[in-house]
Amino acid sequence: MGNYTIIADAGASLLKLLREQMTPDPVTRPELIGMASPADKGDLLISLYVCSVRENNEARRTDMKLEGDVLRYPPRAIDLECLITAHSNADILTRTLDEHRLLGKAAQILYDNSIVRGPYLEGSLAESGELRVAPLNYGMEDMMRLWQFGDAPYKLSLAYRIGPLLLESSRVKPASRVVERRITLREKE
Repeated sequence: MGNYTIIADAGASLLKLLREQMTPDPVTRPELIGMASPADKGDLLISLYVCSVRENNEARRTDMKLEGDVLRYPPRAIDLECLITAHSNADILTRTLDEHRLLGKAAQILYDNSIVRGPYLEGSLAESGELRVAPLNYGMEDMMRLWQFGDAPYKLSLAYRIGPLLLESSRVKPASRVVERRITLREKE
């Protein structure tokens, strides 16, 4: 479970995983993998972009948690959808092959680490123990729906779901304890 930084923590965790496992081969430096819109990629070779946050009703929790003398409202279960896009600086004849190699390596890493644990987890996720990553089986129409970056032409990208993530509620209500019990007995007439 995480606080309001859970979305950033999930992105940072995935970024850390990709940076550590894609360098030095096929990406020479970790700073060439970053969080950015595919349209604002700058010098990045791999961009990771969280493009959607959705409520996950299957992982929804309804139980309130007792914390001292207050009850905390249940967390909201959310899923993130993200795009991973490769951007090569190679010449036109080898650019597409280079991008396909980069995407293949990213897909292999995420397949091998579909449950991210341990040293890769950042922020509030480090306490929760794991982060689930699953490929989204999107067709071209779904990918085009996600790819809304103005005039930028579509580039082959990987789509992944990260979650469920539990976003803590900051709402609480007082929980009064039973301090006295009164029982009234009446005779049956």
